[in-house]
Amino acid sequence: MAVESDVTLLYIVAGYLVVMLGVGVWAYGKTNTAEDFMVAGRSLGAVIIAGTLMATWMGSGTVTGGANSIAYDNGFWPALLFGTAALIGIGVLFLLAPRIRAFDKLTIPEMIEEELGKEGKVISLLVIAFAYVGIVSYQFIGLGFVLNVTTGISVTQGTLIGTGIIIALAAMGGLMSVAYTDAISAFLMLIGLIVAVPFVILNAGGMEGIAANVPETHFDALGDLTFLQFFALWAPPLLLILADQNMYQRIIAGETDEGTNTGLIAWFVGVAAAMTLVPVIAFASRAMFPELDPGMALIATTTEIPVWIGGILLAAAAAFIITTGSSYLLSACTNISQDLYKGLINPDASDRQVFWLTRICVIVLGVFAFVLGQYFPTILEVQMYSYTAYGAAITPPLLAIFLMRDRLTKVGGLTGMIAGAVLAITWDTVLASPYGLDAVIVAAPVAAVLIVVVSYLTSDSATPTPTSA
Repeated sequence: MAVESDVTLLYIVAGYLVVMLGVGVWAYGKTNTAEDFMVAGRSLGAVIIAGTLMATWMGSGTVTGGANSIAYDNGFWPALLFGTAALIGIGVLFLLAPRIRAFDKLTIPEMIEEELGKEGKVISLLVIAFAYVGIVSYQFIGLGFVLNVTTGISVTQGTLIGTGIIIALAAMGGLMSVAYTDAISAFLMLIGLIVAVPFVILNAGGMEGIAANVPETHFDALGDLTFLQFFALWAPPLLLILADQNMYQRIIAGETDEGTNTGLIAWFVGVAAAMTLVPVIAFASRAMFPELDPGMALIATTTEIPVWIGGILLAAAAAFIITTGSSYLLSACTNISQDLYKGLINPDASDRQVFWLTRICVIVLGVFAFVLGQYFPTILEVQMYSYTAYGAAITPPLLAIFLMRDRLTKVGGLTGMIAGAVLAITWDTVLASPYGLDAVIVAAPVAAVLIVVVSYLTSDSATPTPTSA
């Protein structure tokens, strides 16, 4: 079965995008300071926190990459198990939330600088910019898929239009606009997924029809993946979520500790639901459309179910993609304006200068992300590459700051950061994956071990205490 574009779906998607841009215009008038732009003036309640965390985490990587692509390419069970990475990460963040809020820093580089100095700050700036631009690039492509299905235009043309929409939303109101549109999108997406699942299964011929039209291995525990192949897909999102600046900023943006905790719990429930429903739809899509680009699996099903349901699901998917792209683009630009410019180049910069520099960066990095996205063959590849770079270089030292603060040394932290970054970037591309191991299997563990060992060797406690004869 071929995917045929349906312009009727475009009307629903376009109507929703108009609403989102309207929220962006509203937020523009509410955003006056750098803190408003970066953490929404620390004014978010539990419902908005839950929605913005969910929509930010579950963007194009969920509806066109991640669990979606794994379910289509490898099987239902590995896609379902893939979702446990995010759930474990959310549980850890719930435990760390009081410390994160008490740290009183707006960005990850600021947190790292506190313990590892300016060198740690510079390294984290470079890694975050690299990783987040990669993440933004596949949000643009995901929106290109949506526009391809609804209008018939090429994915490249749709990607170009998507780039303009995402840049505009991020530049208008910062986190104030992103958080509220996130919340609306998250609830719409859950409704769309819940309603769409039975229609998709029926269209695929029921469970018997699906079973008859997918490879037998797709019902195995890991599908047609080996354990190491599955682990290489599972570990990067866990490493990213544990230290994702977007998640930290939303935790900081909560108005109260109680509201933040409630929002985190609701986020866990929402992600658990979505990470179950998305694989079901993508797995059924394999039976309906056996020759698709895996990234199109969920989106393609919207053309085969009742228009009003497909429209809601597609609008929500587009919204997830847009708000995630806006969030990561905004976060990377925050690092440049707050950490690089004000923190290192011009400490006397006014709040207004930082505010406008962030907006300018949104446009510049957005264009760069579009160009970068044209060089990766699939969304899943750029997704895993970006996650691995971030998870190997940022997550180990950041967790060390929270969990072994009294024993962490500057030399230990920097050694781990540098080793993690270098291995993540060169292991697959330059070294051609020695021993058949993916970068994430090597880079993050090496970084973590080096942080612990070098910190022990360079700490005062490592010096033997003189004893009497």
